[in-house]
Amino acid sequence: MKRILCSLLCAVCAVTALSAQDSSVHAFSDGYQWPDDPAVLEKLDRWQDLKFGVLIHWGLYSVPGIVESWNLCNEDWIVRPEGSTYEGYKQWYWGLSEEFNPVDFNPEQWASVFRDAGMKYMIFTTKHHDGFCLFDSQYTDFSIAKGPFASHPRRDAARYVFDAFRAEDFMIGAYFSKPDWHCEYFWNPYYATPGRGINYKVSQHPDWWEKYVTYTRNQLGEITGGRYGRLDILWLDGGWISGDQIGLDDILKEARKVSPGLISVDRTIQGPNENYQTPEQQVPDRQIAHPWETCLSLGNDWGWTPDPHYKSARRIIGTLAEIVAKGGSLVLGVGPTGQGIIEDKAVVILQEIGEWLRRNGEAIYNTRITEHYHDGNLWFSASKDGKTLYAVYALQDGETLPEELTWEGNLPSGEVTVLNNGKRVRAVQKNGKVTLTLPKGLKNEPVALRISL
Repeated sequence: MKRILCSLLCAVCAVTALSAQDSSVHAFSDGYQWPDDPAVLEKLDRWQDLKFGVLIHWGLYSVPGIVESWNLCNEDWIVRPEGSTYEGYKQWYWGLSEEFNPVDFNPEQWASVFRDAGMKYMIFTTKHHDGFCLFDSQYTDFSIAKGPFASHPRRDAARYVFDAFRAEDFMIGAYFSKPDWHCEYFWNPYYATPGRGINYKVSQHPDWWEKYVTYTRNQLGEITGGRYGRLDILWLDGGWISGDQIGLDDILKEARKVSPGLISVDRTIQGPNENYQTPEQQVPDRQIAHPWETCLSLGNDWGWTPDPHYKSARRIIGTLAEIVAKGGSLVLGVGPTGQGIIEDKAVVILQEIGEWLRRNGEAIYNTRITEHYHDGNLWFSASKDGKTLYAVYALQDGETLPEELTWEGNLPSGEVTVLNNGKRVRAVQKNGKVTLTLPKGLKNEPVALRISL
């Protein structure tokens, strides 16, 4: 009963914890260094064609449905259940490894749902900051393969996740946390754990840090060394530890022997190994020419929580159109339940997004930026050959689709058609302003136009 009550309290505080975390999420920065590896540049260009992906958080936190990992961290914005002690909470959280038994684990269902949502690439959390591995690591027993799920034929979960998404022709990405709060060489039990970083001075304990670097490099070698097939993206989280500190140059050199052109995302660490940037839970306020991606959760949290407050399909579509117009991609966070499936509430919203993209995706996929990219709720993109423009009217929640659309610039010299039904619409131009009347009977949803130049 105590465990159940603690789980319920944790679920209640998850939203509070996330809102507190908002003050420290990864924002966009101007520093960017283009990679010089031709294979990486080619892979980046292919990735920029895809525009829409999924970020899958799944782990111990999925059992009670709480914010991922962060309640372990002793920082002033963290909110744990009233009456709990820090050490008691940590032991309870670590103990979830004896309860995580996702008997309904169905990565094929995940891949099917996300394919139907119009997503084209995936990033799977192989290990979050709590150190719990979703792959069968030989360097720790703290993994899905060593607990109650150990007897399951799919105990090496990451293998089956990646295989299921490859079968649906996704670009494959592996998320990995450089910090590991469960590892004794990161948070050593000799000291208290006051924050998210290592809890000792490297100058006093260089042997601990060396062991941690070796541990981290060994695990990354397991993921990128071929056991899980070719990867397209290595998405490294935990920017308070840089890739340089763990020898990322050497790790990537070996990884790219297996996965040529592997995109490295050393998040928030500017330099040659941050091949694209990743503002979190926000969209930059301007157009950006180099590769970037907004990571945005469908609900309030990255992982699954009970009774989530999901964003509407309309809001996601509008945000996607804005991001594409500004030159980026959107990776949407959707967490499977503790049992290992995508819940129906999320599926319904994702199906609505996918249905819209099947009719209007020409305005999203394989596009690039255009100079005049924004006018009110209209977001513009261009075909890669520059001969066609696209406009998406980002209909807001509660708004009715207007009868007319107007904008300045982006003057059509040919026909304008509604992508949803292929109908031509007459665009009237006057004093550099375009006005068109939408056909009657359109569904009350974001509308996309093809504009011939």
